[in-house]
Amino acid sequence: MADEKIKSKDFVEIDFVGKANNETFDTNIKEEAEKISPKMEIRPLIICVGQGMLVKGFDKEIEGKEIGKKYTIKLSPEESFGKRNSSLVRIVPARFFKEKQVTPYPGMMINVDGMIAKIISVSGGRVTTDFNNPLAGKEIEYSFTIKRKITDEKEKVDSLQEFFFKQKFNFKIENNKVIFSKEAAPFIKILGPKFKEILGKEIEFEKEEKKPAKDEKK
Repeated sequence: MADEKIKSKDFVEIDFVGKANNETFDTNIKEEAEKISPKMEIRPLIICVGQGMLVKGFDKEIEGKEIGKKYTIKLSPEESFGKRNSSLVRIVPARFFKEKQVTPYPGMMINVDGMIAKIISVSGGRVTTDFNNPLAGKEIEYSFTIKRKITDEKEKVDSLQEFFFKQKFNFKIENNKVIFSKEAAPFIKILGPKFKEILGKEIEFEKEEKKPAKDEKK
């Protein structure tokens, strides 16, 4: 129904454009994605409303909206990527970059111990590095349309796998349980509680079958 309103814990597919300072920084719409990079991969976005799969303010705004209508919202830093934190601007010794065979320069983005950082300045053996999210401290604008509501249980599970794992494992749904293949075990052990909370189902993975013992020779 075109006028159906979305509730918390509904699964929905969304088309969206995110902008900061009137520049697109994220989207899953092809025409807008080309403004970021011609090679940007476009994927459908399916989320469970109210479960923290979007920034706080965006997630909150989905609830109560109608399928098929276009909306535009503006979010403060507190509702989106947070305020800038001066303690996240740090000095990194130049030898760190030398060891990685990287020549730092202002504006360069780099991964430092799993954190994305921006080089602010380079002076002698000192490299000033900003670990704040590039969007921290900025007002964010999202334009979005809720394309559809997902009711199929298998599609819900697949959408969570795509969102959290970036890959899909085989599974089956039996008696209010989602049972994943044993290959998914490392992921399920970490995210199983979150899946259970979102889906309202018990989460398990297939146990490896024990091989029958060989008959002992007489």
